[in-house]
Order: sequence, then C-alpha cells, then structure tokens
Amino acid sequence: MQPTPPTPQQPTDVRPTGDTEEIYYQGTPRLRGELGMVALWWIPGLLLLAGSIWWLITPWENSPRWYALIGLAVGLLCIWIPIIVNKFVRYRVSNYRIDVERGLLSRTIDTLELWHVEDIKFHQSLMDRILGVGTITIYSNDATNPQLPLRSLPNPRATFESIKQRVIAVKRQRGVLKLDGDAHFGQAMT
Repeated sequence: MQPTPPTPQQPTDVRPTGDTEEIYYQGTPRLRGELGMVALWWIPGLLLLAGSIWWLITPWENSPRWYALIGLAVGLLCIWIPIIVNKFVRYRVSNYRIDVERGLLSRTIDTLELWHVEDIKFHQSLMDRILGVGTITIYSNDATNPQLPLRSLPNPRATFESIKQRVIAVKRQRGVLKLDGDAHFGQAMT
C-alpha cells in the first residue's frame, strides 16, 4: 500500500469549489458605458428628427410631407439602435463558467469554463470610473473564445476579483495550475 502524497493547503481567501453554482453577475452591459456607440447613433438620429420636424412645420409649396415622416421614423430608429443592441447581449458570470448570450431574432450562447482561463485583464478609463462601469477581458485556451471581453459591467472591480479568485480555486480543484514561474495568477503551490 502506497502512502498518499500530502495535498497542499488552500489559502483562506480562496473558497473551495462546491456543488452549487453561485452567480456573481447576471445582466446586460450598461448603456452608460457605451457612450461612443450612443453618440455615433444619437447625433445623426437627432439631426434627422430636427430636420424632419423643420420640414413639417415650414410651409413649402408642393413639398411631399412623406419625406419628413420617413426622416422621423429613421431618426427614431437611430436613437433606439444602441438601446436595442445593448439589451440583446447578456452576461452570466458564475463560480464555474461565463456565459455570453447574444442575438435579437436568433440566440447564440458562448460558454467559457473557468478552468480554461489563462489570464484576466481589467480596464477602466477615467470616463468609465466616473460612470461606474468597466471592461474585463478574459484570455483563455478555449478554441471558440480565446479572448472574451465583458464590456460595460457595473461594479467591475468586485466582479474581476471574484472571477480571479474562482479561476484559482477551479484550477486547484482540477489540478491544472501552472507549476512554472510564469503562472498568471500568482505562485503555484508545490
């Protein structure tokens, strides 16, 4: 009978993996974090609305009013596009996986298991800090999702820390922590 090798002690800051799935974040990206896209659509939309209203209230001889009605419709559509695009992306971050659901008429769900994660990057610009949003980019060895950005997340630092700690715990549980000095999440236990 061979003795079993001693198992490394888990640090107290990393929770052991349980059987229940705990959700860290579930929802859509915040529109306030997508100000560039909003401006790109809202400026032409507002200009179209203003021009169409001006066309309607200005007395023109023999001017077709349906041009103005089309302009109103297109202007309103331009204002709603960023809202619609934003609402049809959903993130679900749990203690085992990250799911990204996309689509308006058809749905696509990409799942990234946390043990595939190689590195995590947190980015928050000055404007993001003011607006309370940020981006977490996940780098993995997964063939379908080698780089997975989670954009415009509210309270991104807490979500980043949760993901980082869970990646360490899941990798320890599966025994896939790197043993060389290039480990991305700190020193591996020997």
